[in-house]
Amino acid sequence: MLSAFIGRFITVCARHAYAVIALFFVLSAGAVFAGANYLGVTTDTSKMLSDRLAWKQRSDEMGRLFPQKENLLVAVIEADLPEEGRETARLMAERLGADHKNFDFAKRPDANPYLVRNGLMFLDTQPLSKVLDDTIAAQPFLAALAQDPSARGLFGALSLIAEGVKTGQADLGGFQPALAGFADNMEKAVAGHPQPLSWERLLGGQLSDLAGQYQFVVTKPKLDYGSFQPGGDAAAAMRKAAEGLEFVRDGHAKVHMTGQVQLDDEEFATVAEGMVAGLLGSLALVTLWLMLAVRSWRVVVPIVVTLVVGLLLTTGFAAVAVGTLNLISVAFAILFVGIAVDFAIQFSVRFRAQHQDSSNERGILEALAETGRETGHQILVAALATSAGFLAFTPTAFLGVAQLGLIAGIGMMVAFVCTTTLLPALLKVFHPPLDCPSMGYAFMKPADVKIRHARKPLLLVFGVVALAGIILVPKLQFDGDPLHTKNPNSEGMKALHLLMTNPQSSPYSAELLVKSLDDAQKDAEKLSKVPGVHDAMWLGSFVPEQQPEKLALIQDAANILLPTLIVPTPKPEPDAQALRDAAQNTATALGGILDKLPTNDPLRRIQVALAKLAQAPDKIVLDANHALVRFLPQELDQLRVMLQATPVTLKDVPPELANDYLLPDGRALVEVHPNGVMSNSGALRKFVTSLQKVEPDIAGSAVDIVESARSIVKAFEQAAIAAIIMIAIILYLSLRRLTDMALVLAPLMLSALMTVILVVLLPETLNFANIIALPLLLGVGVSFNIYFVMNWRDGVKYPLASPTARAVLFSALTTGTAFGSLALSHHPGTASMGRLLLLSLACTLLATLVFVPALLPKREIDEK
Repeated sequence: MLSAFIGRFITVCARHAYAVIALFFVLSAGAVFAGANYLGVTTDTSKMLSDRLAWKQRSDEMGRLFPQKENLLVAVIEADLPEEGRETARLMAERLGADHKNFDFAKRPDANPYLVRNGLMFLDTQPLSKVLDDTIAAQPFLAALAQDPSARGLFGALSLIAEGVKTGQADLGGFQPALAGFADNMEKAVAGHPQPLSWERLLGGQLSDLAGQYQFVVTKPKLDYGSFQPGGDAAAAMRKAAEGLEFVRDGHAKVHMTGQVQLDDEEFATVAEGMVAGLLGSLALVTLWLMLAVRSWRVVVPIVVTLVVGLLLTTGFAAVAVGTLNLISVAFAILFVGIAVDFAIQFSVRFRAQHQDSSNERGILEALAETGRETGHQILVAALATSAGFLAFTPTAFLGVAQLGLIAGIGMMVAFVCTTTLLPALLKVFHPPLDCPSMGYAFMKPADVKIRHARKPLLLVFGVVALAGIILVPKLQFDGDPLHTKNPNSEGMKALHLLMTNPQSSPYSAELLVKSLDDAQKDAEKLSKVPGVHDAMWLGSFVPEQQPEKLALIQDAANILLPTLIVPTPKPEPDAQALRDAAQNTATALGGILDKLPTNDPLRRIQVALAKLAQAPDKIVLDANHALVRFLPQELDQLRVMLQATPVTLKDVPPELANDYLLPDGRALVEVHPNGVMSNSGALRKFVTSLQKVEPDIAGSAVDIVESARSIVKAFEQAAIAAIIMIAIILYLSLRRLTDMALVLAPLMLSALMTVILVVLLPETLNFANIIALPLLLGVGVSFNIYFVMNWRDGVKYPLASPTARAVLFSALTTGTAFGSLALSHHPGTASMGRLLLLSLACTLLATLVFVPALLPKREIDEK
């Protein structure tokens, strides 16, 4: 009855072909309007999971309470010298802070005056004592520089060293690295290639490395959500500001951009590029496969038009029902083409095999009606089962696939409607030739026979394969880290990788919000003892410990150093001749002690360079002076400030630091950083699990990644069970036999288990992008199997030789083409999605073309 109704309905559509075509083109125009005006895309992976999840609620609450930590654009400055990095960061922060059009704020977290003034007190007592002792030992040298902060004063200080060596009172053992660095700079300056001298490294030695290799400028950009790249204008402004900075132009400093805004913008650009190219490429190749499948452009054009119209209508539905696509649901276009083309191919191949006379309208109408009666109910059951497989994911907490499930589920019904209305109308208009017996594969009859004879061995082999798949299911690994699906070669990811080795700047942190500062202190102490934790920071972390002991050491050093470092009227800037005279005097002084120096002592190189500088022209001398002492004044200023440290308490921590750890209502934040690199999902999971055993309510990026993985796996378990139940119900209502239902579901389960085997053996790690292969596997697999089983019920003896097998094969080729375009994407998440979809499709095809013919009951086929 249903088959007859579909056949009559198709005839009505064909008789009124132009009206049907006009109606669909009007609907398509409306869908295009809706898509252009109401459809958007977000790259925010935090939007892929439901707000109903407890851990997600805690994460969102953290973002709401500390908005200054959300949606940041960060400049990471990598420079040859620490001073060059700091100067570049300072100038960039000033320029971006003044750009109120693109930024709410721009700051340098590590350059806060409070942190600079108390810098010495944040050292442990033992290294602090050594640093101060070394500084006191250099007091004559520093005093000379403070009185004359020029190369003249520097050369004069070197003369003091020469005098000390001459009298045997100078121990230069601890100054060899600094003198060697100075010798390098002197030689470059004399050669006409002056390089700035790092006084931080010269005076601080290894202490200068404690601050880290990079400088940061943290900004809060103003985002344009009407743009495909909301942070594009801010990123362009940051890039322009960087290009105008001295050390960037000279190549001594590099500015890398990262942060959530940069990563999201890059993500969308990469995904969009892959999706557009993939969609166009897949449409082109699908057209080629269609030509080989139906062998007539008069059929290919209607199929392509039907696909495009169906895609536009589905896009219009997505605009109205969803509004904003995510990084998973944006793949619906390629998936629609990959699956919906199967319905059109099934219909068209059977249509071309009809024996009516195609030279007149009546013959075409009869052929369409007969095709509808033969295939309409099969396509309907396939569409319903496929739609159910997708819609089963809609109620889950994984909104990324829930969106895709809703769009693709409705899209399958749209594809069915288009296949049974628009396609027949277009075929009527294009009037293709019929009676094409070669639509089937007659040469495959021997294969059908061999499969029937080898039925038991084949079923045994597939049984072993299924058992192996069941055994390997527990070995499936799910990686919930969104960073692993991003393009590692993008600027944002490269900059982020520079920071991962430093626990303080690691993107894998955890956060705990407590009632008071007292609770924060207790929890910080407790969490810092958890294995895998590098540190647990709270507001009190900005108050140095053991202040009395440290201040006593600093005060002793200040009593010795400050009187000589604070010089009211330093000597004026020297001219070239004064510099030459100073260089000559120091070269002479050093020349007098060469016999007391080892052969490899850097003072020998310095003596030679000074002698050459004393004979150099004005430009080289003045350039050498500028390079040698450019950063000296700021280093002396910083030393003066640090030697004047005073006791501090929590009240002394400035608001710009305190606001990141203390709320106005008194609640306090504890921030936990991991020890070591957490880019491995196993290590990250262990780190988070250890913290949750101590504090179950802990939040933060590390927790988000681990909990999202757990939530996604749970969602897929629920959806898979629901999908199989829904598909089973649809199959039973359609086929009315448990046996037939089992004949469709068994190869479906087998293809899933074969996919598991390939995923584990290759290996191919599951992630939140490629895991959509599961609903697609259900959709494609159930369609193919339904066609074969329903043909068997209709009396087809040789399934591999039938037009259905041809349609299935070319459907697989077209679907594989769509998935292959995804696999070629530059975006790792999209590429992994394509690879896994290809693997699942190959397993599905093997199960359909080999396992299903072997599974069909032999006796009933023979009787038919």
